[in-house]
Amino acid sequence: MFGAEKGSADKLDGRKLAIGIVQARFNESITNALADACRQELAALGVDAKSITHVKVPGALEVASALQAMAESDKYDALIALGCIIRGETYHFELVANESGAAVTRLALDYQLPIANAILTTENLVQAQARQDEKGRDAARVAVEMANLLNELA
Repeated sequence: MFGAEKGSADKLDGRKLAIGIVQARFNESITNALADACRQELAALGVDAKSITHVKVPGALEVASALQAMAESDKYDALIALGCIIRGETYHFELVANESGAAVTRLALDYQLPIANAILTTENLVQAQARQDEKGRDAARVAVEMANLLNELA
């Protein structure tokens, strides 16, 4: 249909890509670690630091607004959402987790733009800390691979 599958090295070649990162500041120690791991992995995949736009917003619910503005600019091959929602004693956790996740997915579909969702939703700080580096790296790889795939399919 589309010919032979590209090699994994091609799928993770970020040299020609422009990437936007939106980071929530709430639970900033976790989101800073997510962002550091993400940026390091993007660099390892060949994404030029000048081709990365990194903005911060107050919390997970505000991530979607910045992602939408980036998507509407038509400057990016992929976007990355970074945040951390830790369960508390009220229903607010479910609201923020559900709404932020749904918004990221809706934007990706509406704009036909890959958005790697690394907004952690955990029961406690220990779980968040255990996932911060791996999920930051994963988000970078997902963004690069999906940008290359959608560029190939276009």
